[in-house]
Amino acid sequence: MKITRRAAMGGLAAASILPAQAQSNAMRIVVPFGPGGSTDAVARMVSPGLMQRLGATVIVENRPGAAGSIGTDAVAKARPDGQTWLLTFDSHATMPALLPSLPFNLTRDLDPVMLIGGAPYVIACRADKPFRSLADVISAAKARPDAVSFGSTGNGTIGHLAMIQFQARSGTRLTHIPYRSGGLAVNDTLAGTVDMMIGSAALVATQIAAGTFRAVAQFGPARLPALSNLPTVEESGFQGLQAEAWWGVFAPAGTPTEAVARMNGALRETLSEERIRTQMTQTQQARLVMSDPAGLARFLDGEVSKWGAVVREFNIRAD
Repeated sequence: MKITRRAAMGGLAAASILPAQAQSNAMRIVVPFGPGGSTDAVARMVSPGLMQRLGATVIVENRPGAAGSIGTDAVAKARPDGQTWLLTFDSHATMPALLPSLPFNLTRDLDPVMLIGGAPYVIACRADKPFRSLADVISAAKARPDAVSFGSTGNGTIGHLAMIQFQARSGTRLTHIPYRSGGLAVNDTLAGTVDMMIGSAALVATQIAAGTFRAVAQFGPARLPALSNLPTVEESGFQGLQAEAWWGVFAPAGTPTEAVARMNGALRETLSEERIRTQMTQTQQARLVMSDPAGLARFLDGEVSKWGAVVREFNIRAD
């Protein structure tokens, strides 16, 4: 992700020195999480291509908090003029169950634009930690209940919910440390503040490739090419336990159909560039989907149903 962030940050830096009037007329991509995570990286990756194709300044705006609901609410209440967009993460699907008093409705107040793609969740630890498999994690957790910690990108994110399911199925108790962004979780895992973390393959791939992280388990339906020697969680004895991160783009409800179609097309062209596609599929181990708006709507319905049930079963609440 170093190349990606450098290129994208260059574009953002250029935008930041524009006069205030120009910035006020700029197109905003709101990321409802802090900088440094995979959602932030994807937004900054595509923003230069969107600038080129849409002929507009594009500013990535981080608005973290409350499992992504603060930034999402800002977009839901924004003017539907094609100037404000939401690029969000999988926690979008858990918000209705996690935060019953949301000030917005996912389907009524937001229009789908594109399901960009997804990447399986991966448990990873610092390379000098003793965990090499799920069996190691289970053994350590049973020997010291609540002593082994893991970080996630926030309470109620799909990574957190997958770990809740894993603990229930394995009879273990781990201590959960939620972070406001993936970047913060990575930093504390590198520092040894937490024993391990769960994040999308996109988030942890760079550290795994560099040898600073060791992959412990992968939650996808099949092994990633870059982790071909690492069994999936299902292969490790937990049938049906799969978890994939995903990134989707939404607009305020009522955004003109032609503006949504234009953004969908610009995203598709940008993500189809050889350099961007390589960064997404190889560097970040993501599976590109690039759906139409209806495809994202159908996908979201399934995710809300699946993960909402987990939130309710285990009585999970937002930070």
